[in-house]
Amino acid sequence: MSATTANQAGPAAPRTYGNWTRPKSAGLLGLGAIGTVVLFIGIGVTIIVSVVGGLLGGFVVAMVTLGFLLLIALRDKHGQSTLARTATRAGWTSTRARRKNIYRSGPLGRADWGTTQLPGLAAASRLTEWRDSYQRPFAMIQVPSTSDYTIVIGSEPDGSSLVDKEQVDVWVAEWGMWLANVADEPGLEAVSVTIETAPDTGLKLQRMIQNGIVDDAPEFSKRLLNDIQNTYPSGAAVVRAYIALTFNAASRSGGRKRTPDEMGRELASRIPGLTQALSATGAGAVHPLNAQELCEVIRIAYDPAAAVLIDEANAAGEPPELYWPEVGPTAAQATWDSYRHDSATSVTWMMSTAPRGNVPSSILARLLAPHRDIARKRVTLLYRPIDAARAAAIVEADVRAASFNLSASDRPSARNLQSTRAAFATAAEEASGAGLVNFGMLVTATVTDHSREADARAAIDNLTATARLRVRLVHGSQDSAFAAALPLGLVLPKHLKVPAEVRGQL
Repeated sequence: MSATTANQAGPAAPRTYGNWTRPKSAGLLGLGAIGTVVLFIGIGVTIIVSVVGGLLGGFVVAMVTLGFLLLIALRDKHGQSTLARTATRAGWTSTRARRKNIYRSGPLGRADWGTTQLPGLAAASRLTEWRDSYQRPFAMIQVPSTSDYTIVIGSEPDGSSLVDKEQVDVWVAEWGMWLANVADEPGLEAVSVTIETAPDTGLKLQRMIQNGIVDDAPEFSKRLLNDIQNTYPSGAAVVRAYIALTFNAASRSGGRKRTPDEMGRELASRIPGLTQALSATGAGAVHPLNAQELCEVIRIAYDPAAAVLIDEANAAGEPPELYWPEVGPTAAQATWDSYRHDSATSVTWMMSTAPRGNVPSSILARLLAPHRDIARKRVTLLYRPIDAARAAAIVEADVRAASFNLSASDRPSARNLQSTRAAFATAAEEASGAGLVNFGMLVTATVTDHSREADARAAIDNLTATARLRVRLVHGSQDSAFAAALPLGLVLPKHLKVPAEVRGQL
C-alpha cells in the first residue's frame, strides 16, 4: 500500500513520495495471527500431554511446536520465512522430477495440439478482437481458469527530459488519481504497467524518412537524411509502455459471471474513458492494442530474434499474420534461477522491499532506462486497486495490528515505531479521500547471448541499488514470473496453491 507525502521545507523544495506500508497481521513475538494461534494451541496441548502422558510426552510436543514456530519466525533479509523457502525448494524438486519445467511445442513437440501456444499460466488463455466506441480495434485476453478478461493499452510516454518539475508533479498526481479512480471500476481485478526497453532495428525510422523525401528535394537534404537513417539506429534503443487492465467476469463478489460477448461489449464502452484519462498522466499518445499488435509483442518477448523479421515485414507493408496459438516459444526450459526460451535467456527478480523513506519522482529513472549489458529489459509494476469500501476496513486493521505489535513489547524497535506512524498516516490520508493500492514489481532481464547473463545480473543489482529497491530472484518459478511480467494481465494470487491471505497471516 502506498501514500504520497510532500516535503514541507518550502515552496521550492522538491516534492517527495513515500509512506509505503506492508500489510501485517497482529501477533506475538513477531509471529502472525496463525503463528500466534499455533503458539497458544501448542502450549495448551503441551500442558495436557504432560499431565496425562508424562513429562517426556509434553517435552516432545513442545519441541515440535517450537520447531514449527522457528520455521515461521526465522526470516531472511527479504522477509521470507524458512518454511516458505523450504516449501519453494520442495515444490521445485517435484516440478523438476516430473519434468514440468521443460516445454516443447510445435508439430514435433510434446504438446498434443501441435501448435506453439503460450506455456504455463497463460496456456489456456484465449484472444478475441473487438471495437470500442471510437471504432478502434482492441484485443481481449480471456483466462478461463480465473474468469479474468484483460485489455492492453499501448502508450508512448513523453519522458521527463526538458520538462519542468512542476509538470512532473502534475503527472504523478494525475497518475495517483487515475489509480484511485480505476478502483471504482466494476469488476476490476488488477492493473499492470510494463516498461520495456529493447534495441531499435531502425526500420521504422527508415520508413518514415523514405516516405518524407520528395523528388525535388535539395541534394544536400537527401544526403543528410540518408546519413541519419544509416547511422542513427546503430546502438539506439526504443522504450515502450503497456498498461494491462484485468477485469473479472463477475462485476461483484457472488454475482453472475458474464460471457465473453458480454464482456467484450461492456469493455468497448469503457476503453475511451480509460484512455482519455491516461493522457493526462504523461503517458503520451495512448491507444488499445489490437490482436495483431499484441501477438507481435508476446512473440518477440519469447523469441527476440523474430523482432527483426517482424519489423522488416511491417516496413515492407506486409505485416505477418500472427495468431494467438502461434506466439509461444517452440522450446523453453526453466531452471532454479533463470529461464531459457527460444533464442534468449531471461532472469526475473521480484521486489521484496519498497524504497525506504521519502523518494523523488525520478527514483526509477536509471532502472527504466536502456542498459548496454541487457538486450531487452522489462520493469513491470503490478497494482491491485482496492475499492473505497474495503480500503477503510483495511487501513483500520493495519492501525490495530501496528498498535498491537507496538504494545506487545516493552522496548519497541524503531521499525515498529515507523510502521505505526506509517499506518496512522495512511489511515488519515484514506479518510481524506486518497486511494489505497497494493503494489509490487517484477524486473526481467533478457540476453540473446548466454555468456552475457552474468553481466545482466550485475547490471540489475546495480540499477536496483540506485533505485533503493530490495529485490530477490524468483527461485523455482522463473517461467511463471516471466509470463507475469508480460502485458498479459495475469493475477498471480489467483494461481497460488496456498492463498495469499493465508500467507499473510503466517
